[in-house]
Amino acid sequence: MVDSPDLARLSKFLVGAKRRTYAAQGDDASVPPALPESKQLECADGDWYYRDVYFGTNRFSGVEVVSRARRPVWSMSYFGGVESPERGDRAEVSRIYVFLRAALRQVGEARPFRGPSRFSAGELTYQDRSVGTVAAFWGTESIHRRGRRAYHLRYAGGLIE
Repeated sequence: MVDSPDLARLSKFLVGAKRRTYAAQGDDASVPPALPESKQLECADGDWYYRDVYFGTNRFSGVEVVSRARRPVWSMSYFGGVESPERGDRAEVSRIYVFLRAALRQVGEARPFRGPSRFSAGELTYQDRSVGTVAAFWGTESIHRRGRRAYHLRYAGGLIE
């Protein structure tokens, strides 16, 4: 288990790993996946290791795991995606995910789960609501366009003992 002094280091590592993988590069950050039909993103810093494995595009499910010294210490699972009718428009799906990655790059150490509480650009607004700390948490994120939800995701996780 990660002891209390390491929670700050865990949060800092998570922020860096998230900013260097999906938030920065999207699917282009994927390494050869261990599971068929999945995307797998990885990042390491010393004895800290981050892996994000997910399935799907418009609707997707995944899990992030952080290991320290080759031992899993933290995990987060998530499920969500683009809402109808946007799912049928590839250009619109792409715009939503470009905006999502911009929001996710704003992740902070106090809440290193997804993005900031609120982020806006143009006609899109990102909102994240979470309960808990890096030790144990759950939350939701959404993207709205002109007051209508275009994307939604639920997540939960915490320390592994």
